[in-house]
Amino acid sequence: MNRNTHRPRSSLRGFTLVELLIVMIIIALLSAIVGPKLFRHVGESQQKATRAQIHQLDQALDMYRLDVGRYPSTEQGLEALWAKPDDDADAQRWKGPYLKKPVEKDPWKNPYVYISPGEHGEYDLSSLGADGKEGGEGDNADINSWE
Repeated sequence: MNRNTHRPRSSLRGFTLVELLIVMIIIALLSAIVGPKLFRHVGESQQKATRAQIHQLDQALDMYRLDVGRYPSTEQGLEALWAKPDDDADAQRWKGPYLKKPVEKDPWKNPYVYISPGEHGEYDLSSLGADGKEGGEGDNADINSWE
């Protein structure tokens, strides 16, 4: 019998249950410390993305106004930025689409609120935040085009 091929039984055994539990506890502790910080950054990035989308929609609305002579009505909504309006007068002057792709919902999958004429300007464009309701703080705060 060759000594090199024979291994002691203790070198073939795997991890014990206690060792596995210790590793799982360490992973859980690291997750508890790092997880909340990571999710805070996710919320901040969604707010930044919403502000960027509102800015992009503002620019598209301005281009629409230059061509058509007015902003889309509340009834036409943001869809007028990528689909020719049904109104014959608007359809003749429409030179869109004004966006590369439709943007109907904010990063929280809630529809943008578009009102024209608006209370704060010629139009009001808002995201109602993570909760989809007016008002709120943090991730639930509204993001508006007039701010």
